[in-house]
Amino acid sequence: MSQPVAPVRHVLIEGNKSYHNITEDLSVPTEKAPSREWIIAFTVAAAFLGLYVFAVCWTIWKGIGSWNLNRTINWGWDITNFVWWIGIGHAGTLISAILLLFRQRWRTGVNRAAEAMTIFAVICAGQFPLIHMGRLWLGFFIFPFPNTRGPLWPNFNSPLLWDVFAISTYFSVSLLFWYTGLVPDLATVRDRAAGFRRKMYEIFSFGWTGSAKHWQRHEALSLVLAGISTPLVLSVHTIVSFDFATSVIPGWHTTIFPPYFVAGAIFSGFAMVQTLMVLTRKVLKLEEYITINHIDSMNKVIVLTGTIVGVAYLTELFIAWYSGYIYEQFAFYNRVFGIYWWSYFGMMFCNVVSPQLFWSRKIRRSIWWTFFLSIVVNIGMWFERFVIIATTLARDYLPSSWSYYSPSWVEISLFAGTIGLFFFCYLIFTRVAPVVAVAEIKAILKVAGDQFIGPNAKAHTHHTPAHKVKGEQTDEH
Repeated sequence: MSQPVAPVRHVLIEGNKSYHNITEDLSVPTEKAPSREWIIAFTVAAAFLGLYVFAVCWTIWKGIGSWNLNRTINWGWDITNFVWWIGIGHAGTLISAILLLFRQRWRTGVNRAAEAMTIFAVICAGQFPLIHMGRLWLGFFIFPFPNTRGPLWPNFNSPLLWDVFAISTYFSVSLLFWYTGLVPDLATVRDRAAGFRRKMYEIFSFGWTGSAKHWQRHEALSLVLAGISTPLVLSVHTIVSFDFATSVIPGWHTTIFPPYFVAGAIFSGFAMVQTLMVLTRKVLKLEEYITINHIDSMNKVIVLTGTIVGVAYLTELFIAWYSGYIYEQFAFYNRVFGIYWWSYFGMMFCNVVSPQLFWSRKIRRSIWWTFFLSIVVNIGMWFERFVIIATTLARDYLPSSWSYYSPSWVEISLFAGTIGLFFFCYLIFTRVAPVVAVAEIKAILKVAGDQFIGPNAKAHTHHTPAHKVKGEQTDEH
């Protein structure tokens, strides 16, 4: 007798949807007046953005002296926030590119918002090095213009110049990849719009008709961009880690930094995607397209990357002990038990302990637990960046230069303001384009819709053996 078996595929589209239903559900948020929740969120984000503009103007007017940096700790919250935002920007390309190459269907519900998150996070990150220069109008000096300033050439050996090339390349490819995926959906909104909106969407959809030739070129370009973006996911944060690893300061001068930073970036990026997805799912009423199975799959990635990050933390401590090098041993002892002990223990709890709760299937598939733990993880990753920068610089080789760093109100305002900028851009995006990829959802409907493989499949699959239908019905979705 055949035993009931669980289906190989998970339900990713609920609600017995047709192609027309998908178009209606996902296009309506761009057409109707914004909801009350959206207006409240947008108002709060705009207020924080105003705070950011004020803090930037204050910094330019007063100078970097308005921050609490000192001779010992000359990288504070600004570089901490820079590395944190760059890390968050990694998940979008990972979900889109790598999962596309591996043909993972669960990416379709979350990839569009994740790609947008990448763009906005990199925009937030790129501003901190410029502001840290103190003189924004001299920012062009970081670009290697050939022979236009006489002997003033950038130092090509500087890792900071490598950042410029890596991040600008990453941003350009991610933007192109995101926009390529948007074109079919912009054409869908165009066909439903009228007047000025229709003309604008017509411009941005590049005359898309949906012909076989257009789809062929679209898929070919998507695969090429995915192939280019995949090594960028690994390279960009590797180069960011070189900002620290190329120094000779104990606590920074370590070869584990590149994979350690990459794993942490994917870890924090997925956590931020979860935060956005839970909010988007609730506010835009997309529960049938961003399902529990999507959230479950992403939480599994968070468990994996969180475990890798935890192993990296312990490896650092072991290598410091095993090296027998007193300065490195002191650096890590001070990191754990020194003046910034609270940030280290906060980092360990948020990044190593809390993600292990996702081993429980019940917690992993809980909306509220996912939302709470995703915020905890992002707090922990910020602690990690702060620990690497502040604790290492606070206690260097010269005890006479030891100091303690705490941020000024200007630095706090800059950080809070970039969060406002991020959500301001994201909320505008939800009003001008479908947050979930319409064309990609339609492409997987017959292999992931619940009317084909879920509890409702019986009515549509009369030829299916009874034991298989029974097995599918007993599986939890």
